[in-house]
Amino acid sequence: MRMYDIIEHKKKGMALSPEEIHFVVEGYTKGEIPDYQVSALLMAIYFKGMTLEETATLTMEMAQSGDMIDLSPIEGIKVDKHSTGGVGDKTTIVLAPLVAAVGGKVAKMSGRGLGHTGGTIDKLEAFEGFKVEIPEEDFFKQVNEHHIAVVGQSGELAPADKKLYALRDVTATVDNMSLIASSIMSKKIASGADAICLDVKCGTGAFMKTLADAKALAGAMVDIGNHVGRHTMAIVSDMNQPLGYAVGNALEIIEAIETLKGNGPADLTELTMTLASHMLVLGKVCDTLETARQKVQEVINNGKAIEKLQEWIKLQGGNPAAVLDYSLMPQAQYSKEVVLSQAGYVSAIDAESVGKSALVLGAGRETKESEIDLAVGIVIHKKIGDYIESNDSVATIYYNDLAKCEAAEKILKEAYKVSDEKVQSNTLIYDIIGA
Repeated sequence: MRMYDIIEHKKKGMALSPEEIHFVVEGYTKGEIPDYQVSALLMAIYFKGMTLEETATLTMEMAQSGDMIDLSPIEGIKVDKHSTGGVGDKTTIVLAPLVAAVGGKVAKMSGRGLGHTGGTIDKLEAFEGFKVEIPEEDFFKQVNEHHIAVVGQSGELAPADKKLYALRDVTATVDNMSLIASSIMSKKIASGADAICLDVKCGTGAFMKTLADAKALAGAMVDIGNHVGRHTMAIVSDMNQPLGYAVGNALEIIEAIETLKGNGPADLTELTMTLASHMLVLGKVCDTLETARQKVQEVINNGKAIEKLQEWIKLQGGNPAAVLDYSLMPQAQYSKEVVLSQAGYVSAIDAESVGKSALVLGAGRETKESEIDLAVGIVIHKKIGDYIESNDSVATIYYNDLAKCEAAEKILKEAYKVSDEKVQSNTLIYDIIGA
């Protein structure tokens, strides 16, 4: 088999065979096929596309290029949830205890964030002493007995994807739907879940800026998951403004806790309840979405959700007292109100700019080596459709460095658009695919 012939086949729009895809992934991962030939193939794929069978084969080849996590020691159906990322997206912190409190089993491996704020693992470290690495045997035991464990990714998941993505990044071939979908799903499948619930974000703060692209990506990932035997569904949700009000690690944890207590923002509450309901049905804990939603609301109302959160934190070495006493969380030294001179209705908030503002404060990582400041961040007070008086505070910045605060404030002010006419609040959930 020759790489030249494989490139020629795809250039002519032919579907690649499983053997050809295996040859490419294995050869490139081992360093036997040069960058320039794989670059040529990626560009051919970019213009000619891939069939579902090709995309599913590529996904499994990348998944199997590294460690394949075996969750079989955990009893029952293991359901994973993946978000394509956004600003203020703290859904896992709410979802995990909600699903576990109802009876689902959450065995999740999460990464650290490279972007606006930390990932789920970074946020959990706002609980003093929380261990994000635990022995595999303890991980399985914890999920079987307590229904919940979230740890950092162990081993090397989908190294072929990592290498291919780096090449796509410098050859202008990132934005191809088959390549994006297979990249995301290869890591999810390697993580070992039986079923996968996807939250595909759409808008200014998301990778997919348009609804059409977000739906296409969601559909492609659902097709891949189901094609390779993982029951998969997707929710397409809004990211034209931050989810909830808090953006920043400890601040997002506090908002997640309030949501589990029943006091959370309407959008975060609705999205997590919807995701949790689908996860419980996928995991066959509940027969219908209506029953699942009732049970989710029940564990919020009777306090079992917050008890499960405290139990989870304690199991992984964190201080559960922080759930009731927020002074035990990382605290920024200073805060500043952000005011706008113009009165009117908030017509738009550039979610990406809000994320950049938090990044400037130190809430996220610009490189893998960057250190996150868990205490800093932003709490916005006004969202799309809200009215503001002249010199009203639209947000509070929590900071430890004045120069960073000033830079963040400038970005944040420019993120807001104000108009004389009242605009409708954004749709939160645009579509549900594959349920």
